[in-house]
Amino acid sequence: MAEERVQRRLAAILFADVAGYSAMMGRDEEGAIAGFKRCLEALAPIIAMHGGRVVKTMGDGLLVEYTSVVEAVVSAQAMQRRIAVRNRDLPEDQTMRFRMGIHVGDIVVDGDDILGDGVNIAARLEGQAAPGGVVVSGRVHEEVAGKLDLTFDDLGPRELKNIARPVHLYALAPEGAPAPPPTPELPDKPSIVVLPFDDMSGDSGDPYFADGITEDIITELSRFSSLFVIGRKSTFTYRGRAVKAQEIRRDLGVRYIVEGSVRRAGDRVRVTVQLIESETGNQVWADRYDRELGDIFDLQDELTHAIVAAIPGRLESADLNRIKR
Repeated sequence: MAEERVQRRLAAILFADVAGYSAMMGRDEEGAIAGFKRCLEALAPIIAMHGGRVVKTMGDGLLVEYTSVVEAVVSAQAMQRRIAVRNRDLPEDQTMRFRMGIHVGDIVVDGDDILGDGVNIAARLEGQAAPGGVVVSGRVHEEVAGKLDLTFDDLGPRELKNIARPVHLYALAPEGAPAPPPTPELPDKPSIVVLPFDDMSGDSGDPYFADGITEDIITELSRFSSLFVIGRKSTFTYRGRAVKAQEIRRDLGVRYIVEGSVRRAGDRVRVTVQLIESETGNQVWADRYDRELGDIFDLQDELTHAIVAAIPGRLESADLNRIKR
C-alpha cells in the first residue's frame, strides 16, 4: 500500500496567551476560567471578520490560522484593542492582557489541527511579546511592509528555544491610548445580521427549532441580491450573549439587526421577531407569529417565509427614514 502523503500548506499562524494567567488561577480559578471564555467570545467576531480559523484553545492559549498575512496582523491589532477596551471597566486583578506572536510558514495538516515549525515559531514569538503586545517574525514583517500603516520596533535576531536558526523579530509598536476596533465600512446596499433566536420555552428540543429558524432566515435573506447578509459563522458567535446593537454594528459593520425568540406551550409555538437599527438601537419593526405544532420542517418553512417576506419592505422604509434624518 502506498504511503499516505502528508498534507502541507502555507499559512499565517497567530499564537496568543494570557500574561500572568497562573497567578489569576491561584487567586480565583473559576473567575479566571470564566474571564478567559468571555475574552474568547469578544474576540471571535474579529477573528472571523479577518478570515481566521480558531484551530484550538489550550488552557489560556489560542491558536488561529489565517490565509492572509496582512489580515492576521490587522486582526491581532484589533483584538488587542478590544481587550484593552474591556480591561478599562475591570478591577486590576481581573484584567487579562494577551501576548501574541505571528509567523508565516509551512504547516502540516492533521485533521482540524495544524503542526510543524510554522506553529512552533509562532508559539515562541508569543513568549517574546510584552503583555498587550504583538511580535512578528521577519517573514511577516516583510510581507506587510508598505501594505499597512503600522510601526514596528526592530528587536533584531533572537535565539528561540528548540528553533534551529535565529529568527528576526519585530514588535508592533503600541498605539497609545487604546481605542475600539474600527467599524467596518458599510456597503452601499442594506446590511443585516440575523442573531440566533432565543429559546424561552425551557424545552431541550426547542434550541434546535430556534437555530433552524435562524439559519433558514439567513439562507432566504441571502437570496436577495439587494441585501448584504452576514453569514452563519459570524452570526452564531453571539448565541446567548447580551450585546448592544452599537457593539454589533462596530463588530460586523451592519446597519440592521434581526433578533427574536421562540416559546412553546403544549401544542402551540409562538415566535417573536424584531428589526433593529444598529446605529440608534431603535426598533424598526416587530411582529408575533402563533402557530400549531405539526410537522417541524413545514412549520419552520412557514414561519421563515412569513418573516422573510416582511423584512425587505421594512428595510426599504427604514432606509428612507434614515436618509430623511
